Amino acid sequence: MDDLIQKADTLLEALPYMQRFSGKTLVIKYGGHAMQDDDLKQHFAQDIVLLKFTGMNPVVVHGGGPQIGHMLERLDISSTFVRGMRVTDAATVEVVEMVLGKLNKEIATLINRQGGRAVGLSGKDGDMIVARKMFVTDGQPPQRRDIGQVGEVVGVNPDLVHSLTGADFIPVIAPIGIGRDGTTYNINADLVAGKVAQALQAEKLILLTDVEGIQDDSGALISTLGSQQAKTLIDRHTISAGMIPKVECCLEALHGGVRKTHIIDGRVRHAILLELFTKEGVGTEVVRRNA
Repeated sequence: MDDLIQKADTLLEALPYMQRFSGKTLVIKYGGHAMQDDDLKQHFAQDIVLLKFTGMNPVVVHGGGPQIGHMLERLDISSTFVRGMRVTDAATVEVVEMVLGKLNKEIATLINRQGGRAVGLSGKDGDMIVARKMFVTDGQPPQRRDIGQVGEVVGVNPDLVHSLTGADFIPVIAPIGIGRDGTTYNINADLVAGKVAQALQAEKLILLTDVEGIQDDSGALISTLGSQQAKTLIDRHTISAGMIPKVECCLEALHGGVRKTHIIDGRVRHAILLELFTKEGVGTEVVRRNA
């Protein structure tokens, strides 16, 4: 009986959050280990369906870097990286689009098998993600480098997403963009998720990662981080390496009208539900104000 009462208490703890977020749009970037472990993939799909059935509008943007790397190796196509960006020539972008397309449908199918109604999309569909060539500065002395068909988002047309969510579908978006001249661009999934969240004026942007969240100088998890505090931690190099672009993505999303952003550990079962529906959460929320 005590176990049953505890389950009821858990549901009651979640109730005010469900009420608060009902009807709201949540953009969730899905990537990392959560996309590679079979159990975690199922838990992710269950979380997304539960969000939908409690009245929210989840929109999924997914990555696929490891899977792209494995396919390029199988095809004996070498990969070169400049400042963490994969140099993407014409042959590579074909593989990128193929792998992301396959992953996209697999994710949609997982969600559908859990009772949802997911639709897989590329950012090229309906000219949803408009992009241009990205250049990076690298080396000493610094030089502007052309890294091929790697793009940055210059515009998001949210009409297709609005149409799908309005009809109770769950959009699943692959981070491929289209140039104004028809060129296909490979785009970082975090950046796409952030731009989509801004275009939709989402309640939340949630980034699933392979780390616990953002840590302070002592290594302790920071539960809530204000935007100015985040900039200070970047300047002090407390936030460094691969976490910097994720935090900058959150800050840009907040500046663009997204209410709250979250960086959570996708290796934890049902991490999305734990972050949204419990007082403590399981990651770091990055907000406009300082904590």
